[in-house]
Amino acid sequence: MDPRLDALIYQIAAEPEHWRPLVLTNGCFDLLHVGHVRYLTYARALGRALIVGLNSDLSVRTLKGPTRPVNTQDHRAEVLRALRVVDGVVVFEGRTADALIEALRPDFYVKGGDYAYTSLPEWSTAQKVGAQVVLVPVEVPISTTQLLSRGAGSPG
Repeated sequence: MDPRLDALIYQIAAEPEHWRPLVLTNGCFDLLHVGHVRYLTYARALGRALIVGLNSDLSVRTLKGPTRPVNTQDHRAEVLRALRVVDGVVVFEGRTADALIEALRPDFYVKGGDYAYTSLPEWSTAQKVGAQVVLVPVEVPISTTQLLSRGAGSPG
């Protein structure tokens, strides 16, 4: 787990008025695209602060295959931290963000509308800590996998 997690937990406890309601989301965010930006903007609007749980390089390889990620976790984290709507980024190992949800106890746990409540792996953990689960409608049907399969930057 990213050492920034302990610092975030401390900051949230020390200054809840700056962080709460807290929104947590997670993902690979390998090649940042407009779908990610709209999704993160929507998520941030739900609360006062947005924390992004970022899948580690090993986690992305496990989820997406041996050719991924395209960008290292450090580079992906730096790009996310540069976004105005993101208040913190924590890199995590594993297939799910359950440990992050338990540690941060967000008010909202947000995932993309391509998930269903019944298939969301973190559903029970989010419910256990009292987080409201929000599925963000997909505005732009695009994914990093699609971009890579057709060649990044190609029209269409």
